[in-house]
Amino acid sequence: MAERPSGNPRAASVDAPVAELVRRATEQITRLVRDELMMARAEMTAKGKRAGVGAGLLGGGAMLGLYAGGAAVATVILALAAFMPATLAALIVTVILAIAAAIVAKGGKKQVTKAMPPTPTATRDSVRADTETIRGAASRRKQ
Repeated sequence: MAERPSGNPRAASVDAPVAELVRRATEQITRLVRDELMMARAEMTAKGKRAGVGAGLLGGGAMLGLYAGGAAVATVILALAAFMPATLAALIVTVILAIAAAIVAKGGKKQVTKAMPPTPTATRDSVRADTETIRGAASRRKQ
């Protein structure tokens, strides 16, 4: 059996717990990083879906706006061609399409705004809290 250079029998008993503490700390940090990455991935997936829905609604609003423009053109043509009830019908369609376009575009903007900023804020805050906890524990241990 090899002797320790220090010749101190207590040194062997101190080394074992330190090694165990280092091993457990390494496992816990690995688990913490893995969990934070999983949380970031889940958060980014949710934000991506919300942004996709918002983009779809904005596209729908743009399409309805295009139809409103077409109806407005038809209204002007009919109004200039003859002053008949057909112009009133064309105007009603134009107003309805314009209102629908505004409603859909507003909903799309709201969805895109909810998705911003595209950073995983909850994960970032969690990592900051974990870092502060570790720093606090380390400073208490030093005292």
